Amino acid sequence: MTSFAIAVLQLEIARGDNQAALRFEIESVMARFPWVRMVVLGELSAFGSGTERAEPRAGPLELSFCRIAKMLGIWLVPGSFYVREGDGIYNLSPVINPAGEVVARHRKLFPFLPYETGVASGSSCTVFDVPNVGRFGLSICYDMWFPETTRTLAAMGAEVILHPSMTNTIDRDVELAIARTNAASNQCYFLDVNVAGRLSELPYPVGQKPKYKSGFDYCKRLTVLKQELQWIGDANAQALQQEIAHLFHAYTRFFNNLKQRQAQGKKIRNKKGKLLDFPRYK
Repeated sequence: MTSFAIAVLQLEIARGDNQAALRFEIESVMARFPWVRMVVLGELSAFGSGTERAEPRAGPLELSFCRIAKMLGIWLVPGSFYVREGDGIYNLSPVINPAGEVVARHRKLFPFLPYETGVASGSSCTVFDVPNVGRFGLSICYDMWFPETTRTLAAMGAEVILHPSMTNTIDRDVELAIARTNAASNQCYFLDVNVAGRLSELPYPVGQKPKYKSGFDYCKRLTVLKQELQWIGDANAQALQQEIAHLFHAYTRFFNNLKQRQAQGKKIRNKKGKLLDFPRYK
């Protein structure tokens, strides 16, 4: 059985330029989990959902992702972004190999209307081979709502289907059901990666003692690290356990200080001066 580790990053994005944030997240993943061999991002991660930043095919954005893939020696599917080809704009997802070469480009077959009005439809299903691993298929968001797309990819030999998505509407639960159904009915792996929230709550390397903005950063970071401890390898567990111990002591100091201020009748305000209404901690 071949082992091939894939990291799918469900990240929080904005409408503007997210290139620096994406690079940081990709590099952070590889620093923390060096056994990962492929990284997949969500749909329209780089610039958000606006078409005003559409680039020519093989433009500066794609070349930037190629440099990242080559530098880290990984397969990279950087979600998707809008490109101009002739008179049309397409929602395109490139596949980049560890040498920094684009080996495939998938154009979204079914733009989601009315949100993607003016975006042209792709005309073909996309598969690519990872040597000594297997054949992969690629679809984007609304593509999977049409069962023929996944069925065609499976018929073309895809054993793993990568599916960048950008869904923050109430039908996300339906999408998850469709993703599971696609995997079961076509007997393949189906990796659905949505644009959802940050990979890391705080941008710093594991093991360092960072400065926190508030006690609530302690809580968020503790939650993230404890979740990671449930599945990471033994080689990385010690560093995370050390950081959790540090965070726990800092977290305790913060709330002890909060209790003292409340006991003294002091009001608690945030950085903007807004009065915070906390429950009494006992």
